[in-house]
Amino acid sequence: MGNSYAGQLKTTRFEEVLHNSIEASLRSNNLVPRPIFSQLYLEAEQQLSSLEAGSRGDNEEEEEEEEEGLESSSPLNPYQMHPPPEGCCTTDGFCQAGKDLRLVSISNEPIEVPSGFLLVGAKSPNLPDHLLVCAVDKRFLPDDNGHNALLGFSGNCVGCGKKGFCYFTEFSNHINLKLTTQPKKQKHLKYYLVRNAHGTLMKGPLICWRGSELRSRQTSSSTCSSSLFQAPESSVPPAAFTSEQVLVANPNVLMGNQLTGTTSDYPLQMSAMSPAVFNGKDSPKHQQLVKNNLSVPTRPSVLGTLTNSGPPKKRHKGWSPESPSALDPCYTQTSAHRMKTDSAGVSCLPQAGLVGPATISSPVVAAGEPVSVPDNLLKICKAKPVIFKGHGNFPYLCGNLSDVIVSSLLYTCYQNSQSISRAYEQYGASTIQPISEEMQLLLTVYYLVQLASDQVPLIEDLEQILMRSWRESHLTEIRQYQQAAPQPFPQVPSHIAPVTSAQLPWLAGLAASSCNDSVHIIECSYSLAEGLSEMFKLLIEGKLVKTNYVVIICACRNTPIDSCIAVTGKYQARILSESLLSPAEYQKEVNYELMTGKVESLGAFFSTLCPEGDIDILLDKFYQENQNHISSSLNTSVNKPAALDASGTPLCTSYGLERHQIRPLQLAVAQKLLSHVCSIADSSTQNLDLGSFEKVDFLICVPPSEVTYQQTLFHLWHSGVLLELGLEKEHVTKQRVEQYVVKLDAEAQTKFKVFLQNSLQNPHTLFVLIHDHAHWDLVSAVHNLYPQTEPAVGLVDRLLNCREVKEAPNIVTLHVTSFPYALQTQHTLISPYNEIHWPASYSNGMDLYQENKKYFGLSEFIESTLSGHSLPLLRYDSSFEAMVMALGKRFPRLHSAVIRTFVLVQHYSAAMMAVSGLSQMKNYTSVETLEITQNLINSSKQCACGHGLMVVLRIPCIPLAAVAYERLYHVRERLALEDHFEIILGNPNSTITIGKHFVEQLKVWQKIEDAEWRPQTYLELEGLPCILIFSGMDPHGESLPRSLRYCDLRLINSSCLMRTTLEQELGLAAYFVSSEVPMEKVTVGEVESDPEKLSSTDNEDEEIVTEGSVSEKRSPVKRERSCSHDSASSSLSSKTSSLAFCNESSPPLVSLGERARSPHPPLNSVMEEGAASCEKQRQRVSEGTQTTISRHCPGPGEQDMCLNPKPNLRSVQVSVTSSSSPYSSSSSSSAPTSNAFILQSSQCPMTKGLKQPPVVFLPKLVYDMVTSTDSSGLPKASSLLPYHSVMWASSFRPLLSKMMTCTEQSLYYRQWTVPKPSHMDYNNRNEGRMDNFHPRRLLLSGPPQIGKTGAYLQFLSILSRMLIRLTEVDVYDEEEININLREESGGRYPQHNDVWPDLEIFKKMPFDYIIHDPKYDDASMICSRNQKIKSDDKPAIRKHEDLYVRRQTTRMRLSKYAAYNTYHHCEQCHQYLGFNPRYQLYESTLHAFAFSYSMLGEEIQLHFIIPKSKEHHFVFSQPGGQLESMRLPLVTDKNQEFIKSPTFTPTTGRHEHGLFNLYHAMDGASHLHVLVVKEYEMAIYKKYWPNHIMLVLPSIFNSAGVGAAHFLIKELSYHNLELERNRQEELGIKPQDIWPFIVISDDSCVMWNMVDIDSGGESDYTWSERNVSLKHILQHIEAAPNVTHYALIGMRKWSSKTRSGEVQEPFSRCHIHDFIILNVDLTQNVQYNQNRFTCDDVDFNLRVHSAGLLLCRFNRFSVMKKQIAVGGHRSFHIKSKVSDNLVSIAPSQYICAPDSKHTFLAAPAQLLLEKFLQYHSHRFFPLSLKNYGHPVLSVDCYLNLGPQVAVCYVSSRPHSLNISCSDLLFSGLLLYLCDSFVVASFLKKFHFLKGATLCVICQDRNSLRQTVVRLELEDEWQFRLRDEFQTANAKEDRPLFFLTGRHI
Repeated sequence: MGNSYAGQLKTTRFEEVLHNSIEASLRSNNLVPRPIFSQLYLEAEQQLSSLEAGSRGDNEEEEEEEEEGLESSSPLNPYQMHPPPEGCCTTDGFCQAGKDLRLVSISNEPIEVPSGFLLVGAKSPNLPDHLLVCAVDKRFLPDDNGHNALLGFSGNCVGCGKKGFCYFTEFSNHINLKLTTQPKKQKHLKYYLVRNAHGTLMKGPLICWRGSELRSRQTSSSTCSSSLFQAPESSVPPAAFTSEQVLVANPNVLMGNQLTGTTSDYPLQMSAMSPAVFNGKDSPKHQQLVKNNLSVPTRPSVLGTLTNSGPPKKRHKGWSPESPSALDPCYTQTSAHRMKTDSAGVSCLPQAGLVGPATISSPVVAAGEPVSVPDNLLKICKAKPVIFKGHGNFPYLCGNLSDVIVSSLLYTCYQNSQSISRAYEQYGASTIQPISEEMQLLLTVYYLVQLASDQVPLIEDLEQILMRSWRESHLTEIRQYQQAAPQPFPQVPSHIAPVTSAQLPWLAGLAASSCNDSVHIIECSYSLAEGLSEMFKLLIEGKLVKTNYVVIICACRNTPIDSCIAVTGKYQARILSESLLSPAEYQKEVNYELMTGKVESLGAFFSTLCPEGDIDILLDKFYQENQNHISSSLNTSVNKPAALDASGTPLCTSYGLERHQIRPLQLAVAQKLLSHVCSIADSSTQNLDLGSFEKVDFLICVPPSEVTYQQTLFHLWHSGVLLELGLEKEHVTKQRVEQYVVKLDAEAQTKFKVFLQNSLQNPHTLFVLIHDHAHWDLVSAVHNLYPQTEPAVGLVDRLLNCREVKEAPNIVTLHVTSFPYALQTQHTLISPYNEIHWPASYSNGMDLYQENKKYFGLSEFIESTLSGHSLPLLRYDSSFEAMVMALGKRFPRLHSAVIRTFVLVQHYSAAMMAVSGLSQMKNYTSVETLEITQNLINSSKQCACGHGLMVVLRIPCIPLAAVAYERLYHVRERLALEDHFEIILGNPNSTITIGKHFVEQLKVWQKIEDAEWRPQTYLELEGLPCILIFSGMDPHGESLPRSLRYCDLRLINSSCLMRTTLEQELGLAAYFVSSEVPMEKVTVGEVESDPEKLSSTDNEDEEIVTEGSVSEKRSPVKRERSCSHDSASSSLSSKTSSLAFCNESSPPLVSLGERARSPHPPLNSVMEEGAASCEKQRQRVSEGTQTTISRHCPGPGEQDMCLNPKPNLRSVQVSVTSSSSPYSSSSSSSAPTSNAFILQSSQCPMTKGLKQPPVVFLPKLVYDMVTSTDSSGLPKASSLLPYHSVMWASSFRPLLSKMMTCTEQSLYYRQWTVPKPSHMDYNNRNEGRMDNFHPRRLLLSGPPQIGKTGAYLQFLSILSRMLIRLTEVDVYDEEEININLREESGGRYPQHNDVWPDLEIFKKMPFDYIIHDPKYDDASMICSRNQKIKSDDKPAIRKHEDLYVRRQTTRMRLSKYAAYNTYHHCEQCHQYLGFNPRYQLYESTLHAFAFSYSMLGEEIQLHFIIPKSKEHHFVFSQPGGQLESMRLPLVTDKNQEFIKSPTFTPTTGRHEHGLFNLYHAMDGASHLHVLVVKEYEMAIYKKYWPNHIMLVLPSIFNSAGVGAAHFLIKELSYHNLELERNRQEELGIKPQDIWPFIVISDDSCVMWNMVDIDSGGESDYTWSERNVSLKHILQHIEAAPNVTHYALIGMRKWSSKTRSGEVQEPFSRCHIHDFIILNVDLTQNVQYNQNRFTCDDVDFNLRVHSAGLLLCRFNRFSVMKKQIAVGGHRSFHIKSKVSDNLVSIAPSQYICAPDSKHTFLAAPAQLLLEKFLQYHSHRFFPLSLKNYGHPVLSVDCYLNLGPQVAVCYVSSRPHSLNISCSDLLFSGLLLYLCDSFVVASFLKKFHFLKGATLCVICQDRNSLRQTVVRLELEDEWQFRLRDEFQTANAKEDRPLFFLTGRHI
């Protein structure tokens, strides 16, 4: 027993422990007893040091092996590589002399090989895809048996020719292997290199280092996989390929778990019932299990919970096979360790090996003689044994090789688990050892022992077991490097005494001793050959009948173990062998069996089952005897009286094809798509310039299915998208629609070329390429293995990934799929940011989108199987499965798909006959099939119009589908049922064909008058009673109608399931139900297999679990009983089954045997009994006495009732009226229900179809896969390999989590899957970076049949609208205000035809004080002497938050003369925006510019940022380069390509949205444009506008308003004018000749217009308005005569409501806003108020006018202002200074009493003042409210006191122009920061009402008092102490102070 080491077994306890183990095994009901060796370790008090000593002692064998040149299992020693010599080459794949050593590079070059040397291939860890060529002395290489290699090394470099390397370390340095571990030849010399017939050097056989395949614990993961197969380039003929290559030809492997390397494509079959790693208990119990499993809590068990979590042996039937996994979630959070997959590219060669004889050989050299496979093995055993290589050498096989299959899957799994610890070694955990081979094998035995008789092993489960055991053993070390949730395991020492090879056979035998021979252990002493021979002998002798697995172990003390595992169980071996077939081989095999007549024996067997003779004879007899009777009865039933409409047509309100309508969710998804497209355009990469596109075009690519093609055409035609996009005119024909949809078949290239040509010819059209059902064909175009047989394969890659599509800047590719997993790999082209996932419609029970329909998809179907739901929508058919299993044993050479199809067709045939009156045939079908057929045939009788239900029968294999169609068609014809229902063969390559009678019915129902009409989509079969035989290997996105009631998936290929394959099959049944009626309250109209389904409740709150407490929800066995997903689970009555099993013993039937043999109760009594029991339950519910219904197992009567229907039994209706019942409906007080097999006679099937989804029948294997969950709570199917063309990057990966969102799942697959070489994304990594995403590629994923087509069509629509919208802007469109108050006397300009104003006439015109700009609708009106104002002339005050919301706008198309924001990028603008090849982008310089200004009392320091390309506009000092001035032109300049006036645009908060691109507005003319920005915004503006000149305001103005910017612009411009006059005076130019004007423009001016007058006389004229360039307007104004005599020039604001009178007068003398041309010379002494935030332009206009200067508005020019929702004056937020709370503060809080404890505000004092006066001025001026005849006198300033207060502006300056105020009585006086010009005598000229109020505003309290004294205010005004106020500012923020008083 190997007790010579310190970790010895306690032999004194051995007998006791063995006895206890055996006794526990015999007593066990539900658990496998603890393994005996887990009780035999040392006690806990044993010190760690002695354990270490023991482990050292135990390593003698490995040390001996290491001396022989093998690798040890001891931990890796860190290896430090010597630095290479200076100057030498260090490139991977080249030697240090710089010569190429890669095989692909020198394969055709002559290489000199010295005598005695061989060329071998070395693997570099940095070049996993290459071999490096080396010449090595063959004496240092092993012989064919892996022996006789001399220690040491001798080799030459074939690159530079250097010879005599005596150490492999030296040689590895020379060829740049760059190793991080000790160089060993066994590890890196991998292949012999040979020359083929063409003389090309290529990879040959593996170098067979002894044990390298199984001892390579320290080899890199790349060698684990590469050592298994020949490379795809190999020219070895197919006959020479070993079984591994045969396996590689099968990409669609069962259950799809993908391992590293090539063999990993083909996992072991997932068991029918195995949900997770150990088939164990749920993880919450895990910790307790572990504790129970340890004799002392601190004593570790290597197996952990393995022993505790499995099922009992065969004799224990109570085990729940679907119970959740024991794998703890803590263990799934593994590190990301990516395995290299060198040999993943092995070609999928078509092999007949599993059809005809297969040549099975092994790449590993055998030890000893070959093993002969006996003849007649298959005939005797009824199944081909599947042998999995394990550890060590596998012998050659010879003889009858066609009856055995050999696989390397297990070997690869072991290799991967050996390299698991690599994930931790990167953190430095070098002490962690991999799991030993003995432990691997022992764990495998324990796994097999736990499997039930109808389960199949899954390599994925074994992988998790091995990984978990390893993690448990090294938990302490792992915890140091992995931050995870607390693990439910005790701390364990890291060194545990290992199992030795001597102990292994005994421990394995002990483990298998209690499994009733399910696992048989064979121990060999010499080699595996003797064990295999022994196994074959036992098989021939029939001694392994009860054995499912044979484990062969060859364990000698001095050699590594050899092992293999043979699967001999008939069920397991059949499924595993079929799982190794690819889809192509699967079809080939089925075709072969059909064509060669092998299936005839199956048909002959069926004909013997019927005691009355052959079914066909029975059919003919029935046809002849009953033809007349049936036809007459059918006529009466079909033509029964019905409700008719006015035209005599039967009425049915349930019918109606759904036309195209957009649901809220679809609109939301379309908007998400649009948002993603916009984000691509908004990114700085400039991959999509949406602004350059004018329209949208598209092409939809669909799979080569005629139905899908027609379905897409149908949706497109009815969506109206073509009309909306302007692609087609009215009356679109179908031929026109077909141009926009392409079917990806051989003819697709023509349409696609047209699409590409259109995209090239129309650069301003955005083309959207939509790839629907995008997961369908992902085969690489260069890797199409079947170009002759399947020309369409690889077409997607050739078309959608072609260079033209990738590079076209106007093509966006949208992939649309329900199963995006294969597009989410490490090499994907789609950025994770470009994925759009379908949103959930519910969140925390809330309906987010108000959908009127509820979607039923996979998760809802699974949920319906849980106990508590009234409708189990997923079911399986156990009697069908049992018969299939029995026939599989009787016909071992037939593929199970053939058997399943023939059995199911037989069942349907018998069911049709039973329903037609041959009642004896009901014993030859299953309950489920009888239910389907019964409802199908009777459904049309339920409806007045003959509407029926659809049954989908899914038969993937097209030849089998044709056989089934012909047989069912024949049976239907003989039974005279051809008018009752149609049978349709749905082939993806052909159109729908149905009988003329049914076409006429559909035309009547759908009100179609076209005589030639035929249904072209399944949706158009709405209401047609039919069986649709749905063929084709994969569904291609075909939608099914709402009349679908049954989805029969019993024939799907359950042996090769991937996640995508499984989900797309189940997606066929995805369905929308009306959400008005809850699912649980829906009437169950169809036949239910179990009346208990009708009496279960979904009301969890009221539910009292009566039978299984909480665990019932988790236990699938109890779940099956309560919901009866298998209706016949407790009664199998068919004689067919009992006959089929007469000579077989089958474990699944043991529990059914008694029921199978029992006679049937009479039909009537059974029906009555069942109805009565159901009635009683209904009454209990309706009486309200019991709100919770017991879910008991159905009694025999209830079950048999389902088996024996009576078709014409009248329906039983029970009213449920109790409000306490879970069935009471809010909409109706009674809910009719029906019993099993009883249909309501008056309800149309369509009505029920709207309320409940279809019922789905699955194979048992798939049902268990779907309904069982893993440790994370996800369905087991979710953890399958996602797709056959991808593989897992590593077996060391976490499991998917139930809590993962779609985005997180995407990131999971992007990290853990890699494409195979056949995948179209495989080469994406070669294009540079691994994250090489295509910028214009998006992925839309959503559940099947949820409406993705409608969503992307809606996306096209709103994308088109957005592009149009991008060419449009919202501009303010408001009528001028106060038109009726305009000055009348002499106020008009008389000469209407003048293009320029006449100076003399203009001077005589009065100034119009009234503000007409609609943005000042809420501003105080300015009084002049001539106006007559009534109180009702002013509108009601608006709320200030509505001020900008309510302003009227209109949408205008941008003209070619528009100003643009930063989102506009056209080719003409590139140079303007800074894309000038002469200058580097962003190259600009910062210049300081200072000037003094007396009013500020200090020097003003400004900064200019001047791009290099704009420096010619400025003058710099020489030398030094200091900025001196900005160049100004002369008044006399006449250059037509030049704008003389510099344009200044003050802006804040609008770096993206400000309209600063004036290139098009100026029509390309040269101009000077300066952005005026605040200091803190300088960087962001510079980033967005790198080629614009910036004027940066001083930091003291960071919180200032627009007045400060205007003030500095004007003062700077005047200072610059002086500098220019001085500079140019030296050049002889007069000062008055320098151009004095500047333009001050708002940042929202978007377009400019001009009015054309067609004058026919004074009163008769017409006018029109057109868009012109800003250049045209400015040059026109600049050319005006005497232009320098005007101080301010402006133009109208555009409005669509402009009246004729406003444009008839060409010029006005009035206020000017938004876009002004300012004469800085004339206005030298008139300043803007630098403190102002609002109305500063009105204030400035009044000052200019009062100074006697001219303001001229050109009425025939207008400016359009764009509505911009961000920035500008809205960027000022008034908030509390104390807290960051963004609660809005009312304007009344903006002022307070001085020295009060009022909350101070973080806002400028001036802003608070202006806002307070705007909304609360009536507090200061109560007499002024709506008293427009008595305005407030405002001295030297205009402040907005609100629209209900009028003001009168007067200037205190000498010689200023003021209105005559002698006859005016003022209601108030406002003195704002009055200067020295305001004196007491000036104020005494004005008269005030009694009680008028005064408001004096000053900078501080001291100046307030001084002002009162200086102006002698106390003479006429009364002041009180409490009338002093201040703005709500802190002292450091310099508040403004007010003093108010009353006139005496």
